[in-house]
Amino acid sequence: MNNTKLGNPAVVGLAGFGLTTLLLQFHNLGWIGLGPVLAMGFIFGGLAQLVAGFLEQKTGNNFGFAAFSSYGAFWIGLGLIWLFNHLGIYESSHTDVGFFLLGWTLLTFIFWIGTFFIHRAMFITFTTLLLGFIFLDLGHFGWPVMNQVAAVVLIVCAFSAWYMMGAIILNDLAKRTILPVGQALIKTK
Repeated sequence: MNNTKLGNPAVVGLAGFGLTTLLLQFHNLGWIGLGPVLAMGFIFGGLAQLVAGFLEQKTGNNFGFAAFSSYGAFWIGLGLIWLFNHLGIYESSHTDVGFFLLGWTLLTFIFWIGTFFIHRAMFITFTTLLLGFIFLDLGHFGWPVMNQVAAVVLIVCAFSAWYMMGAIILNDLAKRTILPVGQALIKTK
């Protein structure tokens, strides 16, 4: 029997999710251009999260598998929208992007319900992600100021994802809880 300890793929997925979310909010606040967001969206937010999701499947973690694979696809899809707009291949309107985001809001709601059974850190991350998507939806459908509100909420989301990443790494290295993640909101058997 092989007792080799394997790395937790969630650390890469959370790192990629956190960094790309943070960079996009820096862009949404007008602090950086779209180039770094697009590059990291394809590689770290997209590809790395897809890989993390596929590896989560191998561990039997359906939530991690679905979430990382989905948000990896989100980043690749969003990057393609930007690239197609830039190259004039297909122009997506502000409303088109709004409906794209609305679909992701609905999917995020399902994941958010799932976080009730995981732990508080995951619940906080997905609560801020869900709120961020809702504010982005509002921003794309008539209230542009909500995009700024979304940026602030999603910066908190990015740091929450990194907190979970840090907890996985530091708690494992220390062989004790350095960064607590809290209990699940709903206990199972």
